[in-house]
Amino acid sequence: MSRPRADSQDSLGPDDEVMPYSDDETDDELDQEDEEEEVPVVVPEAMPEAGWKVKANDRDFCKLPEFQKKVFLCIKKSKYSGNAIRTYKYNAFTFIPLNLFEQFKRAANLYFLGLLILQIIPQISTLPWYTTLVPLVLVLGITAIKDLVDDLARHRMDKEINNRKCEVILNGRFQEAKWMDLQVGDVVRLKKNDFIPADILLLSSSDPNSLCYVETAELDGETNLKFKMGLKVTDERLQQDNQLAEFDAMILCEEPNNRLDKFVGTMHWNADRFPLDLDNMLLRGCKVRNTEECRGLVIFAGADTKIMRNGGKTRFKRTKIDYLMNYMVYTIFVLLVLICAGLAIGHTFWYEEVGSKAWYLYDGKNETASYRGFLSFWGYIIILNTMVPISLYVSVEVIRLGQSKFINWDLQMYYADKDTPAKARTTTLNEQLGQIEYIFSDKTGTLTQNIMAFKKCTISGRTFGNPANKDGVSLDKDKPVDLSWNRYTDRKFQFFDSYLVSCIRSKKDPEILEFFKLLSLCHTVMVEQKEGDLVYQAASPDEGALVTAARCFGFVFLSRTQDTITISEMGKESTYEMLALLDFNSDRKRMSIILRCPDGRIRLYCKGADTVIYQRLNPSSRYKDTTQEALDIFANETLRTLCLCYKDISDSEYEMWSRKHHEASVVMTNREEALDSVYELIETNLMLIGATAIEDKLQDGVPETIAKLAKADIKIWVLTGDKKETAENIGYSCELLTDDMTIHYGEDVNEKLSLRQANRRNEPGRGRNKTSKEPFFTGPTKNALIITGGWLNEILYEKKKKRRRLRLRRLGKRPPPTNPQDGQPIDDWEKEMRQRDFVDMACECSAVICCRVTPKQKANVVSLVKRYKKAVTLSIGDGANDVNMIKTADIGVGISGQEGMQAVMSSDYAFAQFCYLQRLLLVHGRWSYIRMCKFLRYFFYKNFAFTLVHFWYSFFSGYSAQIAYEDWFITLYNVLYSSLPVLLVGLLDQDVNDKLSLRFPKLYLPGQQGSLFNYRNFFISLFHGIFTSLIIFFIPYGAFLQTMGQDGEAPSDYQSFAVVTASSLIMTVNLQISLDTSYWTFVNCFAVLGSIALYFGFMFDIQSAGIHVLFPTTFKFTGVAANSLRQPYLWLTIILTVGISLLPVICIQFLSKTIWPSVGDKVQRNKKKYEVEEEKKRKPPAFQRGGRSRRSAYAFSHSRGYADLIASGRSIRQKPRPRPELRDSIREEPQAENI
Repeated sequence: MSRPRADSQDSLGPDDEVMPYSDDETDDELDQEDEEEEVPVVVPEAMPEAGWKVKANDRDFCKLPEFQKKVFLCIKKSKYSGNAIRTYKYNAFTFIPLNLFEQFKRAANLYFLGLLILQIIPQISTLPWYTTLVPLVLVLGITAIKDLVDDLARHRMDKEINNRKCEVILNGRFQEAKWMDLQVGDVVRLKKNDFIPADILLLSSSDPNSLCYVETAELDGETNLKFKMGLKVTDERLQQDNQLAEFDAMILCEEPNNRLDKFVGTMHWNADRFPLDLDNMLLRGCKVRNTEECRGLVIFAGADTKIMRNGGKTRFKRTKIDYLMNYMVYTIFVLLVLICAGLAIGHTFWYEEVGSKAWYLYDGKNETASYRGFLSFWGYIIILNTMVPISLYVSVEVIRLGQSKFINWDLQMYYADKDTPAKARTTTLNEQLGQIEYIFSDKTGTLTQNIMAFKKCTISGRTFGNPANKDGVSLDKDKPVDLSWNRYTDRKFQFFDSYLVSCIRSKKDPEILEFFKLLSLCHTVMVEQKEGDLVYQAASPDEGALVTAARCFGFVFLSRTQDTITISEMGKESTYEMLALLDFNSDRKRMSIILRCPDGRIRLYCKGADTVIYQRLNPSSRYKDTTQEALDIFANETLRTLCLCYKDISDSEYEMWSRKHHEASVVMTNREEALDSVYELIETNLMLIGATAIEDKLQDGVPETIAKLAKADIKIWVLTGDKKETAENIGYSCELLTDDMTIHYGEDVNEKLSLRQANRRNEPGRGRNKTSKEPFFTGPTKNALIITGGWLNEILYEKKKKRRRLRLRRLGKRPPPTNPQDGQPIDDWEKEMRQRDFVDMACECSAVICCRVTPKQKANVVSLVKRYKKAVTLSIGDGANDVNMIKTADIGVGISGQEGMQAVMSSDYAFAQFCYLQRLLLVHGRWSYIRMCKFLRYFFYKNFAFTLVHFWYSFFSGYSAQIAYEDWFITLYNVLYSSLPVLLVGLLDQDVNDKLSLRFPKLYLPGQQGSLFNYRNFFISLFHGIFTSLIIFFIPYGAFLQTMGQDGEAPSDYQSFAVVTASSLIMTVNLQISLDTSYWTFVNCFAVLGSIALYFGFMFDIQSAGIHVLFPTTFKFTGVAANSLRQPYLWLTIILTVGISLLPVICIQFLSKTIWPSVGDKVQRNKKKYEVEEEKKRKPPAFQRGGRSRRSAYAFSHSRGYADLIASGRSIRQKPRPRPELRDSIREEPQAENI
């Protein structure tokens, strides 16, 4: 049963609102430190001497011997990275050796190299060396060219980034330099819209107080601005170029790490020390916005920057089919060795019994039977080498390349708004797209657009927002309200209830006016004028949406100073004195502002989550019940809700509270807690006005995509850094969560897992090798799991927050983990079992949402599912915080577009909208998997059928390693005669078209089960090949016994027999692929008939007298084809052989599709009917009033807003002066949560 979140202050569990970073702390370290220290830890202000040191404007400082590290033997280099990045693998010198080394790591390539060496040895060579060299060079060459093209693209990308320009102080003045030439300690100057080239300490900017606004799209996928601020001392002293050139401070700070939320350092300058934190840092990958110019000091460069450290390890990804294929090649090799050993033994006995006694077989060599058997073994290794198909790998690469191009060319995955096509950035994983079992998705920018829209509101018990005319009569159609009367309106704003606008314009209802006045006053939005436009900068897109809504309805926020706010109330300007700003934080879940109105009254306005507002309402407050009903309706529509209220305060009450507020604001310890307590005193007896409902807009088609993928038995997990309530709301919006699900939170999960662990400890007889198969959830109800990053660490025994753990132990709340009953693991096995239990529990749920998780935790969750479920996983995200997850999953997908390119750069596939994922998987992925499986089954079959004819022939040739075909037929069989039809099946075949693939998601299941290509299918292909080779050898053999041709000549010579078997084989394998082809095109038909025609054309040329005269030793079958194929008897033999080979296959296919049809067979059978039918339109789900109530706790910033900045006055660029006439259009730039 679901239960509410435990309060983070009173609970021993982790704080749900905190994102846990714990990269460098382990339980062992905690235990050690606990023993050593008995008093609270005091963190020294100065950094340890061994930390990271940076000297401003001194490049030689980083080259000092103390900063050198050993690279190889006695070779040393500086520990400070240069700013050049390198993602390519090869250069001009290393390409050939490295590429060949990588290619020969493939077992098959190494095997064929060994085979080529064997063929050079005359004693054992039964085939010319060129029969192996030509295919091997082709394979290596094509693969090398493909690798070269991929690496050149990386070179171009690296070159583009490394050659970007910025200004750096060299020789006392600013000079233009390339990014790659930047070094730690350089002072750089950046202009508006420049990308930040390294992790830089902000020194000063053109804005007052050295404010600098940055866009963090590359880091977290959000296009909203965050502000950074230089130190006061650097702002005052480092504005001029000569001052910056003489700047010589020493920075001591933490070593390079991947923590995007933390930076700790100290600046030593002029005998003073100044603390540094993340607010002073500009991180690489961000973009300077709304700031004309800023100057900074390079602290971390290149590979040491936080964005690069968050990239995670680049993993070489291979598909399940790749691994399976390798194991099958090993299996074939073992079979080959066993067959060759048996034939070698056979030759030994045959030579002793027959060969040595037959005078006509004497070859003049006095070699023993055993030695001849040994040579025969290697001879058969060479002859039967085609059991391991060398052209298999190059054919697979060609197919994958073609499938990647089809993804790139798919117009239905092209996003016209951003001119962004889908892009397959790898060519090696396409068929794996047809086997996905788990999808791990980011939320912000991936499922949502991160655009907030004001949709509805309830004021004085009346709900507004449904389509209505100006008289309040409901309308069937959505018709946007005409807001042309308001010259300040935002043209992008849409609202459909004209009745609300008529109420506002009539000014008859003071509470409606008070509602929007509150929205225009109670916020931390900052505003500036640019070219006559108003530009809003909000701490979150939610807050920006509320202020924009108030503006469009006539209450326009115009300006603010340190202690005033000016708004336009229906065309009339009013200035309010700001007495106090009570900012939001994650515990308060509300914000308030105390204002002195123009008429002298003091009023408090407050907005926040209903859970905290309702506790603080005056008992006489009206509209509580009606507002609660409206909130339930809004919540069921998955809108994010906030309650609005006010309170009039007397002068004496304010004076008394103000003194307490001042006292709390200057205390040195626990200042935040003291302020929160003072805020509680004034935020009481509030009067409710109403509530707002904001929609966090989903991307188009997200609910439909999730529903479709769920029908394909693909489980979707959402991993996000957002708050729990926000993530839960989006879960309902996108229909990942439904009202019939029971939701389990971290407390429930921890309790169930602890119980399972205790039971395991209490049952020692069960044994460590056994795991419980009992389900965690019983009953028919669906379950969902919502867990925060803090609980995730707690549950999985991951690294904990050091200080908090120590504090709890000292308070006696949590004893050190020496007793196994305290919930801590006894050993690694128990930790592993706990992780396995968690994965099992999560996989029993219909939906899983992990919120407030770090990039590292996202990757850990993905790797846990991969490890314990052996499942194929896909991660999809759009920001640098998703890169680790994208690289960890089997398939990584980046959402491209406005949100930055860091995720795309690390992804395997990229497109602009989440909804394209269903087409990528259910169409391209499924087709690629079916095509590859069909290709591999057929390829193994045709090679077994071809090669094993030699085996049957050996019984009649004294096991003497004599070949059954002509040399050139062996060379060209896989290259020309049988390659094109199967290649086209691998590229073009489809059982059903794309529309039916999307209409019937169950067609995706065979890929997840791996049922189309596995060892069973492999052995079926093997036995099919054995059967075909038997028919192809023994029917011509029987036909040739005691046979006389029409002209009186006997056609039963070895060369004629070779021609007949080869002709039978070519016709059989090409007609067999015709039986396996589901989708016929002109190209397929041409390939099958063309391959047969090509065989006969080449055979007559190769066996002609003319070419024999030119190359008598190379072409020995002179005139054989012309002589033998003029005999009708032999044509009858070929037709009989082909017919008997194919007849069982036709019968089996007919019976299986008639008696045991698969889902695919049933859809194929009714394909025409389905194609004619129009798809039924998806009906919107009926609204249910009795559903569970849910809403966001406070839809604002993850951390504190801009209140401190506003109150300090540092954000105010200039004192307000008479404003010029504003333009009709007022721009609003939404801002997002701080990381």
